Amino acid sequence: MKYPIGIQSFERIIEGGYVYVDKTELIYRLTHESSICFLSRPRRFGKSLLVSTLENYYQGRKELFRGLAMELLEKDWYVYPVFHVDFNGGNYTNAGELENKLRFYISEWERQYGLSGREKELGLGDRFAEVLRAAHEESGRRAVVLIDEYDKPILDVLDVNAALEDRHRNVLKGFYSVFKAADRHLQFVLLTGVTKFSQVSVFSGFNQPDDISMSMDYESLCGITQEELDRYFAEPVARMAADYRCTAEEMRQRLKLQYDGYHFSDRLTDIYNPFSLLNAFSKRRIYDYWFSSGTPTYLVRLLSHFRENMNELTGKYYRPEEFIDYKADMEQPLPMIYQSGYLTIKDYDMRRNKFLLDFPNNEVKNGFLTALATSYLRPKQLVSNWIDDVVDSMEAGNPEKLCTLFTSFLAGIPYTMRRKEDEAERERYFQYTFYLIMRLVSVYTVYVEKVQSQGRVDCIVETPEYVYIFEFKLDGTASDALRQIEEKGYAREYASDSRKLYRIGAVFSSETGTIGEWKAV
Repeated sequence: MKYPIGIQSFERIIEGGYVYVDKTELIYRLTHESSICFLSRPRRFGKSLLVSTLENYYQGRKELFRGLAMELLEKDWYVYPVFHVDFNGGNYTNAGELENKLRFYISEWERQYGLSGREKELGLGDRFAEVLRAAHEESGRRAVVLIDEYDKPILDVLDVNAALEDRHRNVLKGFYSVFKAADRHLQFVLLTGVTKFSQVSVFSGFNQPDDISMSMDYESLCGITQEELDRYFAEPVARMAADYRCTAEEMRQRLKLQYDGYHFSDRLTDIYNPFSLLNAFSKRRIYDYWFSSGTPTYLVRLLSHFRENMNELTGKYYRPEEFIDYKADMEQPLPMIYQSGYLTIKDYDMRRNKFLLDFPNNEVKNGFLTALATSYLRPKQLVSNWIDDVVDSMEAGNPEKLCTLFTSFLAGIPYTMRRKEDEAERERYFQYTFYLIMRLVSVYTVYVEKVQSQGRVDCIVETPEYVYIFEFKLDGTASDALRQIEEKGYAREYASDSRKLYRIGAVFSSETGTIGEWKAV
C-alpha cells in the first residue's frame, strides 16, 4: 500500500496508485447544495487535497474518479473555468508579497482570456471580476473559485506587524469583494483556512459565506473516520500489531488514543488526524508526527502571551461564541487554540447549548504542553529528554532520583522567568509550573488537582507498579506537606491497591527557584 504523505494533488494520488480515502460522495453533495462556502480545519488535515479534488471534478476529469462514489453520482461531467488561489508557501512577513502573488495569478488569467493591458486602469478586485465575466462568457459556464489557506497572509504577521496586518486585510477585502460584484458569473466558491478570525473584516465586502466548519453534513470532509480506518487500513493495522506484539484490536486502541478524538460537529463523529495516521502506517511506529512536522509561528507567538492555566481552560463547557470567534486576539487564546486543532469538542450539552473542550488525543496534548512549558519556563534542559528520565524513575520506583530531576530542571529555569513582584504572582507561577510539569508526565495516569472528599490533591501519578501522591508547598516544609496527605486521607482510596505507594512532600523555594526540601515515605 502506497501512502500519499506530503502529496496534496488528487491527480497525482490517483495516477500514482496511492491510497485515497473516498470523500467524493460528500464533495458531490457539497457542490450541489452550496454556492459560497468556508471550511476551517487544522493544518495538515487534507484541506489542500480537498481543493485539488474539487478542481479536477470541475475540470470534468471523469477518468480520475473511476471506481469512486463520484463516478456513479455525476452524470454530466461539465467543464467549468476554475480559478485556484493557493496562499501556501508565501512568506507574507515581506511587504508586497501578498500583492505580488495576487498580481501573478490575475495576470496569468488575463492573458488566458485576452484581457492583458488593463493593470493601471483597475484594482485587483475589479481585474478579477473582469476575468470571471470573460470566463463565463467564453465557456458558457459560470466560474469556480477555490482559495486554499485564505488566512495565511494574516496569520504570518499576526502580533508581529500591525501595519502590515491591516494592509493585508484591506488587500484581501478588496480581492474577495469580487464575489458580490460577480455573483452572476460564479458557480461555486470554497475558501479554506485554519482560523475563522478574519471573516468579518476580510469578507465584509460580500455576503458571508456558508460556514460548513461545524456542519454535521460535512464533519468528515477532511480527516479519517473510524469506519474509514477499518475499511481502508485493516492490513497496515495488522502489520503494526505484529511489530508491537499485540492484537489488532489493541493496536486500533493505541492508534485511537494517539491520533483520534477530533470532533467537528455536535454529532461527535470521531475523526483521526490523517497526516499522523498515514505516517504511522508508513513508518509502522507511533510517534508525534503532527507536532514534529513543525509548530506554527503564530502558535509560538500566542504562547508568549499565554496567561491561562490549562487546567482551568480544558475540560470545561463553553458557549459557541466563546471559542468560535471572528476576531483574532492573541490575549484571548481559546478560539485560536481550538480552531488550530489543539483543543476539540468532547461533549455537547444540547439543553444549554454548551460544548466541552479538551485535547483531542495524546499526540496533541503532549506536543502542546511541551511547547507551552518550553515557552513559559524556558528551561536549559530539553523538555522531552527530561520527561523520559522522569518516566524511567517512576517506572523504577525511585523517588530520590525524582527529587534530583525536579531540582535540576527547576534550577535551569532563568531567574527572569520566575521573578515575580508579589506573593500572589509567585504562588501562581509555582502552581502553574508544577501543573505543566506533571501534565507532561502523561504516559501514565496523571491526576492534577484531583478533588477528593476531604480536599484537593496536588497530583497523583499511577504506574503499573507504583502510585505517587504529591503535595507541593511554596516556602513551607516537606513535613507539613506529608502531614496534609495523611490528615486529608489522600491515600485512602489506594488502601487495597497492590501497587507500592509513595507519599511525597515537596517544597518549592521562591528564593532559589528550585526544590528546597523533599521527603518521600
